[in-house]
Amino acid sequence: MSPNDTHKSANAQWGGRFTSGPSEVMERINASIGFDQRFFAHDIAGSRAHARMLVAQGILSDEDGQAIEDGLDKISQEIESGGFDFSAALEDIHMNIESRLRELVGDAAGRLHTARSRNDQVATDFRLWVRDEIDAIDAQLQGLQAALIEKADAHAGTIMPGFTHLQTAQPVTFGHHLLAYVEMFGRDRGRLADARARLNESPLGAGALAGTSFPIDREATAASLGFDRPMANSLDAVSDRDFALEFLSTTAICATHVSRFAEELVVWCSHGFGFISLSDAYTTGSSMMPQKRNPDAAELSRAKTGRVYGALIGLLTVMKGLPLAYSKDMQEDKEPVFDAADSLSLALAATAGMVTDMTAVPENMMAAAGKGHSTATDLADWLVRVAGVPFRDAHGITGAVVALADKKGVTLAELSLAEMQGVDERISAEVFDVLTVEASVASRTSFGGTAPDNVRAAVAAARSLFLTPARSE
Repeated sequence: MSPNDTHKSANAQWGGRFTSGPSEVMERINASIGFDQRFFAHDIAGSRAHARMLVAQGILSDEDGQAIEDGLDKISQEIESGGFDFSAALEDIHMNIESRLRELVGDAAGRLHTARSRNDQVATDFRLWVRDEIDAIDAQLQGLQAALIEKADAHAGTIMPGFTHLQTAQPVTFGHHLLAYVEMFGRDRGRLADARARLNESPLGAGALAGTSFPIDREATAASLGFDRPMANSLDAVSDRDFALEFLSTTAICATHVSRFAEELVVWCSHGFGFISLSDAYTTGSSMMPQKRNPDAAELSRAKTGRVYGALIGLLTVMKGLPLAYSKDMQEDKEPVFDAADSLSLALAATAGMVTDMTAVPENMMAAAGKGHSTATDLADWLVRVAGVPFRDAHGITGAVVALADKKGVTLAELSLAEMQGVDERISAEVFDVLTVEASVASRTSFGGTAPDNVRAAVAAARSLFLTPARSE
């Protein structure tokens, strides 16, 4: 095709008002086919639904309707097999498909566009695509939860230090720690489900911005595409992208949880902790230091979060100053959403793989759990519960006992009874029953606590809540 032919082809899409074709720069900035071809299946599905509705309403003949169906079948096969020639001169996925359809079926292809605009077409495609991505990410999150639950069950009684400010606080179990992320990812799934429910309205039939004078049936096309209802306002239908923003918001929160867990994997793998090990499947070596095993999969999962955040801020910025209805600015809505979905999906796959792959090192966890006077709170609780000391006073007494242990370079359990009674005479020999990390963990039986029996019950509850078919429907 010559440059002039290219200009004529592009010009034809805009109608007879324009007497010359766009410059190369204009063609490049205006074209979206380089990325929106990902919509091909959704665009074809929307065209099928629209064509069938036009036939049912007597707007399109049965013959034209069947020709369009057959042509769309052919185009779908060509794209899936890699035999479709996408053209930047045709701007977008809609015109690429329509142009090929015209080659295949003639004038019937032009009649397909009756009572619709590329504005409602792209809004429909985009909602269908985001809906599919939500379903795919939900399935990934469920798989990640399953991996975490299995690992938590295996380590319901494996003791590790619990931290605040990354300082040893109180002993917990490894299973309890992993189940915290099961809950976080469960809320992510809930946010995705909420976003899905809100986006599941059909823009198709809204036209360019004002609806159409043709007697279309928007309820029929909405039902055909699996939407709950058509959108109620034609201006809103073509001009808002809050569904994409909500999707990005939920993926950003989810990516935060992925990043936090990835950070823990990085820390736990370090020689300073040594709580877990990862195999060669999820680590790399150093080009200079042969002893290194770097947790690159965790680090890259952590880094993907920045891309997701950037996508959200980018689209918020695009949308913030747009008057109703459609503006070409909204062509910039797709690439960041595609990138965010791809980035999160890859990070989730890597994270689920690392959870399955990682091997806990219980002896290192136990050794660390006993450091930093992690049972100090148990001493304070014992003073309240057994000796009847007000908690604020018990807190001060415990602080003095901790200071004594620090001075002597021993743990609380290694202090003698006489040494502790030198701080407060109400301390009795019974206190030694609560000063071990095992006793501390076993005592945390309140709902949501870290006691091993609690963790096992929480594992069963999580399986029922998150992994049953009803949760994912």
